[in-house]
Amino acid sequence: MPKKKTNKSAAKRFRVTAGGRLKYSKSGRRHLLGTKTRKRKRQIRRSGLVADVDQPRIYELLT
Repeated sequence: MPKKKTNKSAAKRFRVTAGGRLKYSKSGRRHLLGTKTRKRKRQIRRSGLVADVDQPRIYELLT
C-alpha cells in the first residue's frame, strides 16, 4: 500500500490549533479595500475556525 500524500493546497490554507481544531485565514484582504467598511475589514483580519461537520473531510486532506 503506497503512502498517502498530503493535499498541498489544503496544507497552505489550514493550520491545526493546539486543541485540534482547524484554523484558516479569511478571504477579502488583498485589494479593493476602499469600498469595504471598517467593520468588515476588522472582521476579515481575524482568523476563522472550520465548522465541526467539515473538520473530518479537511483532516483527510491534511494527512
